[in-house]
Amino acid sequence: MYSIVSVEELQGLNPFIVIGCGGGGEKFSNLEGIETVGFVDDDNNKHGKTFCGSNVSGSLLETIKNTDAKSVAIMLPIGAEGSALRYAVQAIGSGKNVVSSFRSLPLNDNVSLLKFANEKDVKIKEISPRLDVIDNIFGIAPEKCCETLPKFSYTPKTPIVFVGGTSQECGKRTTTRLLGKEANDRGLNSVVISTDEMGLEHPSDLNFRAGSLSVMDIPSAILGSIRYLEEKKNPDIIFVEGQSSLTEKGNPHPRGLSASILIGAAPDATIVCHRPNHPYRDPRGINEEITAIEAIEPTKVIGLSINLRNTDSSVKSTDFESEYNLPSEDVYNEGASKLLDSILKYLEENK
Repeated sequence: MYSIVSVEELQGLNPFIVIGCGGGGEKFSNLEGIETVGFVDDDNNKHGKTFCGSNVSGSLLETIKNTDAKSVAIMLPIGAEGSALRYAVQAIGSGKNVVSSFRSLPLNDNVSLLKFANEKDVKIKEISPRLDVIDNIFGIAPEKCCETLPKFSYTPKTPIVFVGGTSQECGKRTTTRLLGKEANDRGLNSVVISTDEMGLEHPSDLNFRAGSLSVMDIPSAILGSIRYLEEKKNPDIIFVEGQSSLTEKGNPHPRGLSASILIGAAPDATIVCHRPNHPYRDPRGINEEITAIEAIEPTKVIGLSINLRNTDSSVKSTDFESEYNLPSEDVYNEGASKLLDSILKYLEENK
């Protein structure tokens, strides 16, 4: 009912004060025919500067007094709901129309705000996620945006090792767990983060199904897990289990999941798992996966975990070492000592 469906609707509400000097604010002010007369942001470092051709203030009420704005556009990220609501109340109370972003101020959750706008005889509209379009295409869609976690930046104090793979079901969970076990057996204080609901086996410290989250939320979930476990356990090394693959053929859907976990982990080093002769997956291969991983993140693949379940006894994990010039190990049958040696050596050489 309140969703914006065309830029012409926005043009009819010109001119605007835009709340938020970030990506959302810039994108909104650059829409065709939009007239922006001022910006407001909570960041003191931005006050008094120019953003997208307009001055930045810390006060919406002052900006309203000093401009001829008819409307206020609230373009804030998820996690800024409190600020968004405060600005919306100020704008409506000053007799200004409000255009909100679903990310910071979903209107369906703010019935009182809609009533307030009606009392002040101003319009309040939402730039929605347009899930109605998806519903028209597929006949099904989420009721509302699935992106819920706040965005934040965090630099871990602990070395991070990511365990990726060339396909689904190639040994990532087992490899991550056994690397953690080997590290603990050597007297290191390791942390294992499983991104799978089946990651229940020791020594996993934390597990959740990353695939249940919006891809936009997964990096926050990974970073939040790292921060939480650093504060709780003060580890020497952290192992993060990946999901699926960046390059697997025939099943593109979870590849974005794999990328978002990798991006959230921002690992110092990476192990790649591979299952030769996979019975029901279609991996492109080890070289392709290594290239993709190292292109997405400034990490280094320093070992291979080889799952020999579908090979005959003539195939050995060491067969892959000469071909790929990387230490290779069948962790299920041989343990993870060789891979951990490679990790620790690389981390020591690249402090």
